[in-house]
Amino acid sequence: MVNGGSSQGEQDRRDRPRDRATHAPALGVANLNPFGDLNTLQHLSARLARSLRSVFEPVLRREVRAWAEPLRVQRFTDYRAERTDALTAWIPMTMTMGGAPVLLVIDGRFAIELLDLFFGGPGGVPHDTPSEFSPAAEAMLMRLGAMIADPMTAAWEPLASVSFQPGRIESNPSMISGVDTEDPVVITRFGLGHGPGAPVTVDIVYPVAALKPHTPSLTGKVLGKGAALDPAWQNGLARAVMQVTFPVRSVLAEPTMPLARLMDLKQGDVIPISFTSDVPVMVGGDRLGTGTVGTSNGRAAIRLNTINRLHEEESA
Repeated sequence: MVNGGSSQGEQDRRDRPRDRATHAPALGVANLNPFGDLNTLQHLSARLARSLRSVFEPVLRREVRAWAEPLRVQRFTDYRAERTDALTAWIPMTMTMGGAPVLLVIDGRFAIELLDLFFGGPGGVPHDTPSEFSPAAEAMLMRLGAMIADPMTAAWEPLASVSFQPGRIESNPSMISGVDTEDPVVITRFGLGHGPGAPVTVDIVYPVAALKPHTPSLTGKVLGKGAALDPAWQNGLARAVMQVTFPVRSVLAEPTMPLARLMDLKQGDVIPISFTSDVPVMVGGDRLGTGTVGTSNGRAAIRLNTINRLHEEESA
């Protein structure tokens, strides 16, 4: 029957598996991440993680393992919700050539541990975390922010000539000006392992608005040429290098004798030596040249007769 066949076909069509519906992105939805894969910023964070060890090891008084976790982009309100209402230090870091402030975010219990260690304690943390930071804790956190600002500036140097300046600490993120709850932010999280306990994390939150002036550099696949070096920094580095000291020595003679004679030596024995007019002059483990032994201003001295440049010896 015609009706019967049609009913069977309709049943088969309903039972046939179907693919899930796919929907095009809704019009008007903002893209939270205008920078693409963020590989450049991830590389920058890895550079910064290595420098954070020198910041926290003196305070924690122990060896620290530091690493950068994968970046993520979300709205500031969602990031605040993830941190709950626990005591947290929000330190605005004013970034030159940036709009909104960068935020250094430190867990309150970790901050209290650092404070106790700073004043010579064992790093104890009370069971009940206070609702706000003491003036001493705020002063310590301000100092910590200044200590982190320098490595942040150095980490950014291959990308852009920027600097960071810590501002007033807030325990309530609603009091931070320049960052709206709906603003997209890039979260760079750093893990710190400093003992048998669980590692702690420190976050640096970049509002997308603060990074937009550096979009050409951030969207590059690799880091481009570094920014022009500061002449004052170069001169300071050159002066520091020129103050490095090396041991300079001269070997007048190296006599040899059998073991039996060495074992028979006693106080007053004389070991004859002989040396030529030119004696070797050594710098570290390398031969600088040769010279003649004499005196200068009443003190023993060596006049250099020949100088062997180290690069000449290496190329020979």
